[in-house]
Amino acid sequence: MSAAKPILSLVVPVFGEAQVIGEFYRRLKIVIKGIQDELDSEIIFVDDGSQDSTAVLIRSFMAQDRSVKLVRLSRNFGHQLAITAGIDHAHGDGIIIMDGDLQDPPETIVEMLARWRQGYKVVYGIRESRKGEHVLKLATAKVFYRLIRRLSDVELPLDAGDFRLIDREVAEVLRTLREENRYLRGMVSWCGFPQVGVPYQRDRRYAGKTKFSLKRMLRFAIDGILSFSDKPLKLTSYLGFVITAGSFLLGINMIIGKLVHPTQAISGWTSLIVVILFVGGVQLLSLGVMGLYIGRQYKEMKNRPLYVVAEKCGFEEPAAMPHP
Repeated sequence: MSAAKPILSLVVPVFGEAQVIGEFYRRLKIVIKGIQDELDSEIIFVDDGSQDSTAVLIRSFMAQDRSVKLVRLSRNFGHQLAITAGIDHAHGDGIIIMDGDLQDPPETIVEMLARWRQGYKVVYGIRESRKGEHVLKLATAKVFYRLIRRLSDVELPLDAGDFRLIDREVAEVLRTLREENRYLRGMVSWCGFPQVGVPYQRDRRYAGKTKFSLKRMLRFAIDGILSFSDKPLKLTSYLGFVITAGSFLLGINMIIGKLVHPTQAISGWTSLIVVILFVGGVQLLSLGVMGLYIGRQYKEMKNRPLYVVAEKCGFEEPAAMPHP
């Protein structure tokens, strides 16, 4: 790489993308060719435990392209940790994070670079439309982004995924944040620095099936909310206060009724049982929320590595890894 040119690192987490990765690489190289007079580049594929021929195809790219590099993890650690591994190994002055399924079009990189040159340290993609996705997924995604924005203590952009450009300054801050339960979109916002969005049309998958099942999406949503807000704990406290106050007033009403009409039988056993079940449900819900926070602390206290690298290919020298 030329020392005179800035370096652009492209971090691409992949998991079982053998059907897509060839077309992704072809389109990405067209974009890179258009900016090669201004920037040197490196493409870092992070294989997150693929069981198909994804790693074999990446090695075939490396055989003809020295800018391609491979970080192969020892197992599937998850999308957010695969991105983290890519950032840890990136040498670029600017780092593009994007998936390899072609839903985020590589051509948008050109506009992101233009905004980066204007001085923005973070340029995130804003999904104006999401082709080929089920109505239920679109609706739940819309609700999630707006819910986490209201709950979070950090200003989070609406409809922005992980597709983004981050400056080296931001990357260095991220490399010091070693929390296990990661919501990188929120972590980047937490870092601060000038940030701007670039709208784009999200395409349908080029081939294959999405790796984000409903269970994974729900877990990702919970991670996002719990990582950047303690409002669920506050809400359960408020709810407990309201129920306690209501129960106190109801008890006073029953005592007064007994004093005024001592011979009258107290009615309302059905409603009493309903109230007891409701209060019990609220208590279990509150304990569950507290358990989620405590469980996250338990994981962090173990202080395990975020990921394990099984193999690195194409790196001339070891990347400077952050201290845990």
